Amino acid sequence: MGSVYSFWNSGYAAGIYEPMRALVFMLGGLALLPLRNSAAPVPAGEPPPRAIRPALGTINAGELLRNIKVLASEDFEGRAPASRGEEQTINWLTEQFRALGLRPGNPDGSWVQEVPLVGITAENRAAGFKVAGSELVPKMPEDCVVWSKRLVPEVSVQDSEVVFAGYGVEAPEYGWDDFKGAELRGKTILVLINDPQVPDPIDAGRLDASMFKGRAMTYYGRWTYKFEEAARKGAAAAIIVHEQALAGYPWGVVVDSNSKENFDLQAPDKNLSRTAIEGWLTEEWAGKLCAAAGFDFQTLKQRATSKDLKPIPLGLKASFSVKNKIRQATSRNFVARLEGSSGRLREQQVIYTAHWDHLGRDAGLPGDPVYHGAVDNASGVAGLIELARAFRKLSLPPKRSILFLSVTAEEKGLLGSRYYAAHPPYPLANTVADLNMDGLNVWGRTADVQVIGAGNSTLEDLLGRAAAAQGRVLEPEDTPERGYFFRSDHFEFVKVGVPALYFKSGTNYLGKPPDFGVRKAEEFVTRSYHKPGDNVQPDWDLSGAVEDLRLLFQVGWNVAQSSVRPMWKPGSEFKANAPIPRSP
Repeated sequence: MGSVYSFWNSGYAAGIYEPMRALVFMLGGLALLPLRNSAAPVPAGEPPPRAIRPALGTINAGELLRNIKVLASEDFEGRAPASRGEEQTINWLTEQFRALGLRPGNPDGSWVQEVPLVGITAENRAAGFKVAGSELVPKMPEDCVVWSKRLVPEVSVQDSEVVFAGYGVEAPEYGWDDFKGAELRGKTILVLINDPQVPDPIDAGRLDASMFKGRAMTYYGRWTYKFEEAARKGAAAAIIVHEQALAGYPWGVVVDSNSKENFDLQAPDKNLSRTAIEGWLTEEWAGKLCAAAGFDFQTLKQRATSKDLKPIPLGLKASFSVKNKIRQATSRNFVARLEGSSGRLREQQVIYTAHWDHLGRDAGLPGDPVYHGAVDNASGVAGLIELARAFRKLSLPPKRSILFLSVTAEEKGLLGSRYYAAHPPYPLANTVADLNMDGLNVWGRTADVQVIGAGNSTLEDLLGRAAAAQGRVLEPEDTPERGYFFRSDHFEFVKVGVPALYFKSGTNYLGKPPDFGVRKAEEFVTRSYHKPGDNVQPDWDLSGAVEDLRLLFQVGWNVAQSSVRPMWKPGSEFKANAPIPRSP
């Protein structure tokens, strides 16, 4: 890769390219075809067309870092929805995109889409369990975190029977039902996080790939699904047992994400259809509860890996109470637009998304009170600006229009993107793709690229071709059990049938030890994720982020330029949701 790749990088930076059409490059052993003058989509392995090279050259680490520093600064107060930090963020984004010459993206002529939210602050909460005349009271939030999304001042559940319901999954396509028709109304269900961990019948050290996609988490494993399913069953409370390896984040993330004001979309029924109490319990405390009731928690977990499990009454009674402070609030999705150049295709949209929000500030924290959210997701928003700058560099915009959408309340449950998908300013039938950024690579260049949720759409094929031209290889996700595919804004587009792409740099960092990538990712999750420590660091190397943004540019440009729309791949569970395209 070395010298040839460096030549291309220096060309990007300077906007200058060798004019010889017959030049053939070798990147990673891949022969690349001669350069072209036409602005046609890029075939496999071919370097970018001349028409887009100056645009790619505008994407640079210096501008990216400058904008991350602004968004992560104390003046933006952690960018909480419906706060002064939101005002700062939306005003700043408006200035940046107006200066780039973009148009307001809302068809009403504004830069924003208003998102009606409800702020919910649990001011007092309590949990307790009774068994055989004894009472066990977990500490909040060290052992247990509970809340209610019902939009009422006070919620109480008293002496509710506790039932262990395995993984809390009903999945007919896998012949799986943890509930077996049991009456659960008014009861508290205790469930495990992630998908049922079904061992391979041949190799017990592996998961059965025919059940719930093996290691890769399905939506059944996501905590949101478990609360939704509990509500469908009429449960009074749903408590998930936290295990870091299977949740994908430590207990501190659960605490930080649920110990301050939360938000939900305004609902006509005031969310009374939701389970009254939702919450998490540490694995250690789940073990204590089960032991007090005469059960071994590890044995229950083992039994939960079988289809034969039926809900098990634990002989425990649970009581919960939550007092909510409720406020109506209006937040905003920011949207800018680059008009397409084709009269036939400009009504169709390619969307780039990156959520602007983070967790705000907490004066009660020792030391730094601001959740800066530098990686998550000031980096993605800064990337959105770099992509917009690159598209404005084109002598002719692509045929389809481009939307640059920075959504609110991702950290509160993908609320901004959910609202956009439910109330699209532009018809979903004319939305051909969503390309999402949530946490750019800040540790240098990699030889690989990982698709999150691989196997769903042809967008990843376009990504693979662009990556090959950078001398990089497309790899499957290294931690599919963490369910990242369901944890960012692209998923709300996927749910309504719009093909989406979410990828990250791989773990094979150039010039670094083999374990460098995995080590840095684990350090970030443990020390910085959803903590004030997610701030700009002196050892950052944004060269990898720049390469990834160039990939995103090329994929988006190809989609916007081609007459062929991205398609769902055969077997994708989301294909059936695709809206019917309108004639351009």
